Amino acid sequence: MPAVDGMTEGAESAAGRRVSTLELFFDLVFVFTITQLTVLLTHDLSFAQAGRVLLIFAVLFWMYGAYAYLTNQVPPETNARRIPLILGMCGFLTCALAIPGVFTTNGVAFGLGFLLVTVVHSALYALLHGRYVLSFALTNVLAALCVTAAGTVSGRAAEGLWLAALLLQSVTPILSSRITSDVDGERVPVTGRVGALDPAHFVERHGLLLIVAFGESVIAIGVGSGSDTGELKLDWGLFGGVVLALALATALWWTYFIRDEEAAEEALRAATGLSRFRLTMLAYYYSFVPMLLGVAVLAAGVKKSIGQLPEHLAAAPAVALAGGVALFLAGNVAFRAVLRIPPLRFRAGGTVAALATVPLGTRVSSLAELFALVLVLVAMLLSEARWAPCSQDERGSA
Repeated sequence: MPAVDGMTEGAESAAGRRVSTLELFFDLVFVFTITQLTVLLTHDLSFAQAGRVLLIFAVLFWMYGAYAYLTNQVPPETNARRIPLILGMCGFLTCALAIPGVFTTNGVAFGLGFLLVTVVHSALYALLHGRYVLSFALTNVLAALCVTAAGTVSGRAAEGLWLAALLLQSVTPILSSRITSDVDGERVPVTGRVGALDPAHFVERHGLLLIVAFGESVIAIGVGSGSDTGELKLDWGLFGGVVLALALATALWWTYFIRDEEAAEEALRAATGLSRFRLTMLAYYYSFVPMLLGVAVLAAGVKKSIGQLPEHLAAAPAVALAGGVALFLAGNVAFRAVLRIPPLRFRAGGTVAALATVPLGTRVSSLAELFALVLVLVAMLLSEARWAPCSQDERGSA
């Protein structure tokens, strides 16, 4: 892949470049949107609300991913780049604050915040692509305008405009792949140029985002236990539930971080240009959406259930606990399938087994369901460590 203004060449050679503190700060602000989505689910654990949360998150995460590509190729190393990035953070913060009322009173505020996010991204990416930034900026801005317009209507009309925004985003890479620009005398698709990124930085960035999202599930343990009200009575039953909830989050961390990150980086290094771009889209957008939503759904389930440990759970929080774990595992199976990281069967089996724990929550107790979910993940990881085609060293670390 030819160099583009010295930036893509630098991205390939600077394999050791780390995620900057400003990028991590940006991610902390973005994860507040996931926290707010958890709040939405906690107040209404229904399938209709889950659908709306999926719409909101898919649209938001598209632009988060766009910023991950941006800072990978246009690092925030000067004030001229840092200040616009901070403006983008302001846009995401506005979106997060507006989420609880996005389909009622705060839809326009959300849309304007999202429009700011989109415009700042396009302006910064113009440093790399020049006028060819229009190949994806126009559809992204149109998507933001759809979201803003959705704030002026309600019901099916608003949801239709959100779907239109999601559709515009999904066709953006298709349009960009059909537009080429001249690089050192060679016609290269715009998406191919975007694909000339530093795999190490890109993988690390998304891993840090996932870590911050796991932090949300830990916060949910504290909020659900009542520690934020000053009325917490830490008895043995509550202590056991808290430990199990933390063990569940830790097992999900283990599922991704022990092997998947390193294998993902290797898979991306083996691809170049347009092929690498397609891999990152499939792995770090389409597969990461259910993984991150799984963490949010699990956090909502923990908030609803951690204070009811000796009791039967209602169907909704029991489904949220098991469904959050199953969503994460399903996304992780897709992630591994895209990047050809074996094996898949243990995690696919774990997805089904997680859903099978719902009756334990509704008929026995939330404590029983949490315990069963931890057992499912531990059994899955142990089986994988025993049978996966990996080295003895990898088995030992697992």
